[in-house]
Amino acid sequence: MSEDDLLLREAEKIVTALGAMFPGLCEVVLHDLRDPRHAVRAIENNLSGRQVGAGATELGLARIEDPDYPGILQNYPNSFPDGRPAKSTSIGLKNSRGEYVAAICLNLDVSLLGTAARTLANLVRTDPSDEPVEETLRAQTVDELRAVVEEFAAARGSTPRGLDTAARRELVRALKDRGYLRVKHSVQALADLLGISRATVYNYLR
Repeated sequence: MSEDDLLLREAEKIVTALGAMFPGLCEVVLHDLRDPRHAVRAIENNLSGRQVGAGATELGLARIEDPDYPGILQNYPNSFPDGRPAKSTSIGLKNSRGEYVAAICLNLDVSLLGTAARTLANLVRTDPSDEPVEETLRAQTVDELRAVVEEFAAARGSTPRGLDTAARRELVRALKDRGYLRVKHSVQALADLLGISRATVYNYLR
């Protein structure tokens, strides 16, 4: 078996494997550039309608004419015969004499991905609201309650027990609005932090 035939045989394994990895999504074609009129040697996931034995594309002809033509053309825009958009990559394969013998071309059907992207965008889209909505889906804990109280007091240059009545009232109402007082034992924990009674906490909530 000649060097060129061996190269094509091994390239065909790559085409088969790539096609199996992206079924129905990416067309993978092996071109035999030694015979431009019948260049298509193998095709997996046929999305373009070509058949084995079809002629070389413009890129194939360019490589045949110019050994210095780029070996890899990656992620360039393309389209299938029916107009579907594609993203293509072409890889030229040379023999030891520096001649292009084959090319592996991948043509990804991006029309399917575009539909999926639009669907995902609609799924994650949220609707604008005239009123700001603050909500957390994570259950708060007493430890988090303590951290919020200490942060509130520190921002005012105080300790939790050093807060004056107005600040304590503001804090209690803010904790209620944020759902912290729904945590089990939260009222008692808050009363202990502030150095007040449970009854005083409930009084601030009125």
